[in-house]
Amino acid sequence: MPTTLSRKDGVTLTYDLLPGKSPIIVFLPGFASDMAGTKALFLHEACAARGQAMLRLDYSGHGASGGKFEDGTIGEWTADAAAVIAHAAPDAPLLLVGSSMGGWIALLLAQKLGPRVAAMLLIAPAPDFTQALIEPSLTPEQRATLDRDGFLLPPSEYGPPLPITKKLIEEGRNHLLLGGPIPITCPVRILHGMRDNDVPWQHSLKLANCLASEDVRLIFTKDGGHRLSSDTDLLLLSQTLFTLLGENGA
Repeated sequence: MPTTLSRKDGVTLTYDLLPGKSPIIVFLPGFASDMAGTKALFLHEACAARGQAMLRLDYSGHGASGGKFEDGTIGEWTADAAAVIAHAAPDAPLLLVGSSMGGWIALLLAQKLGPRVAAMLLIAPAPDFTQALIEPSLTPEQRATLDRDGFLLPPSEYGPPLPITKKLIEEGRNHLLLGGPIPITCPVRILHGMRDNDVPWQHSLKLANCLASEDVRLIFTKDGGHRLSSDTDLLLLSQTLFTLLGENGA
């Protein structure tokens, strides 16, 4: 059953910890996604069948957690994930699985957690997306709206429009990673669809070049979109995860 944790400001964070073998698989969802998403639940079932520990969580403003989505920032959501990890798994080794924005958060957490992170699996990772992907795509009219109202409501192919706030973009500049070396040395696996309309697959090539680790492997699926949630994609996800665990003695 999901468990809750209260931040100092009273916002409630929700998470689910599946007991099992170490390291704990930590699933970090994407922008406006949550721990009940297709990939998160698929990995939960796969880990349960294998006896592998797994931690799923919702950032503030996401899923079952409290707070408003439009109040969130990359820094705040990273702090949310760090708080849940500190509460639910204070000392255990971790394998971070980050999807889209969750890939950015995973990279930020890995730098904070250091050797506790045994390995990482990133799915269509989107580090720096606020600056590298959103800002260049804004029209003059959208920039004017952002300055005037503090947010935009661009159409989304996944459902109702999601607010893109000026605060999200500006605060994201404090956490940019792709401008130089990223001091992460653990094994990293990256899955990316080449038909991804949200995060171009070339973004993962740039990330791989920035990572200090020499143990980085990229897997591109030619027919894969951003979500990588088809049956074939999910099978590849679990195979990659458990191969990574086996390669690292887990």
